[in-house]
Amino acid sequence: MNEEELVQASIRLIRLNQHPEGGYVACPLFAHYAYGWLRDGSFVAYAMDTAGEHDSAALFYDWANRIIVSKQSHIRYLTDKQARGEHVALHEFLHTRYHLDGRDDTSSEWGHFQLDGYGAWLWGLTEHLRAVGADRIPDSYRISVDAAVDYLRAFWRYPNFDCWEEYGEHVHPSTLACIYGGLEGVARLDSNAELHHVCTEIKDFLLQHGVHAVNSHFVKNITPVPQGDSTAYVTGYDGVDASLLWLAEPFRVFDSQHPAMQKTIEVIKNELRSETGGVRRYASDTYYGGGEWLLLAAWYGLVQLKMGNREEAARSLEWMSEQADELGRFPEQVKRPHGSEEAYDDWVRRWGPPATPLLWSHAMFMVLYYKLRAMA
Repeated sequence: MNEEELVQASIRLIRLNQHPEGGYVACPLFAHYAYGWLRDGSFVAYAMDTAGEHDSAALFYDWANRIIVSKQSHIRYLTDKQARGEHVALHEFLHTRYHLDGRDDTSSEWGHFQLDGYGAWLWGLTEHLRAVGADRIPDSYRISVDAAVDYLRAFWRYPNFDCWEEYGEHVHPSTLACIYGGLEGVARLDSNAELHHVCTEIKDFLLQHGVHAVNSHFVKNITPVPQGDSTAYVTGYDGVDASLLWLAEPFRVFDSQHPAMQKTIEVIKNELRSETGGVRRYASDTYYGGGEWLLLAAWYGLVQLKMGNREEAARSLEWMSEQADELGRFPEQVKRPHGSEEAYDDWVRRWGPPATPLLWSHAMFMVLYYKLRAMA
């Protein structure tokens, strides 16, 4: 299939795997991903908006809206508890994924406390409203938007699992990027100076605690260290994670020319991107041998496109298209050249082959395709 055919196949696949209630399944053929994530779904909905499929995106945002409205009283309980200085237990936080009909996922083996999805949902909703020509948040979303904003304002400094469901003891710059994007989007539509101030606090926090002291790039994660009545923050992992690209695109916390962002992009290119165009998550990744992720190749391409490097962006799209199977389905990741065969085989024995088709991969292929076409 050529790129246009792969885009149309992606739209059909996403529509086919959207529940009537609105949730997108992360991967229909991979049991561990048979849920709807707010994070993944928000990016899928964004891709559908980019393709002009606004009804599909609206259905997803309505699905999440109902879920968050149902959590309003619990969010108030959590924020009141936090305001009183009381400890909030890990199991009390909102979940990161839900059944496709909106029910809670109560399985215990997953890292449930993640904030990125709630930030990504707010960002995606404001982008959807922009796409359909709305200049304000509809009354039907007021309760859920305010509840999500309150939740993120209260807990954005708390350690929680990252976008890969790992490292729950850290604060993650990529998660803060999602939160920043969501709060900034709401602040823009509501003309809310107080929320703009919170976004400035997040940005300042990242510059103070999230930049490597020697190498001057943003770090994968930050470790909070309690010190009496206060908290200090130290680097949790010296290296970069390709999800740090989110700080530039799409959440635009920092311009790609900002010195720390520029350095981060350079390190990701040198250490995580292969000559063929694939991008790994981070250097010590062992999940399926630390393979190359399609959605990260797309993000690398989007950042390069924003920087004016159209050929680099087109190469990323070309590499992604080469990973489709004969049915036009994109996997989550592919084996990287010279990767660990033992680690890859171990995961295959445990969970089977890498998730295919991954809707998030399809979504990011679509976004990069349409962004490239718009700048042709």
